[in-house]
Formats: sequence, C-alpha cells, structure tokens
Amino acid sequence: MPTKDYYFDQIEKEFTTSREALKVGNEGKARVCARRAVGQAITWFLMKYPRNGWSPDAMNQLKHLRDDSFFPEEVRGAATRLTTKISERFTYPFTTDPIEDAQLIIKYIEQVMES
Repeated sequence: MPTKDYYFDQIEKEFTTSREALKVGNEGKARVCARRAVGQAITWFLMKYPRNGWSPDAMNQLKHLRDDSFFPEEVRGAATRLTTKISERFTYPFTTDPIEDAQLIIKYIEQVMES
C-alpha cells in the first residue's frame, strides 16, 4: 500500500507540470494536472475512508467529492470549479485558479487523514 509520501510526491509532480503549463499559457493542461493532483489525494483518502462508486479516475473522484456532504462547502466549491467545463468561448463562468483550488482540497484531505 502506497504511503503518504508516495502520494505527495505524485501531487508535487502534477503541480510542477501545472505551473509550467500556466507559464506558457496552456490553461487546459494546468487544470488537468491540478485535477490529477487532487485525484492522488483522494485516492490516499479512500484508503482510510472508502466510498462506494468512487473510481480511480480523478474527474470522477472530484465529481463525487463535489456532491459529498462530508466535505465542507468551500472544499466542494473548489471541486465544482475544477469540474466545470469551459464555455464555447473558452471562458469559465467564474474566476478560477486551478492550482489554488487543488491545494485547498488537498490541504483539507491531509487534515482529515492526520486527525
């Protein structure tokens, strides 16, 4: 069974790629990497707190987290922003920083896992 260190190494790799993507203006890739970072944290969380129907797919996990009342509203709001599709004009219906949203979710999961 992977350790916390394993998951957080994977999370940091995704954040590094996400930041690099933002630097070159590739917001789509940055969002995908931020989602995958959260997916690593959720997978770690599910080891201790299994949930029925939560697949290993990061987008699926985020959608389930978004709808799970176990998580506080601000965490579910970050999941909502990370799962919201962009419009045909490639804009979002709100201001969003995918890395910040991912970090908020991951920080909460870390607190739960260490309590």
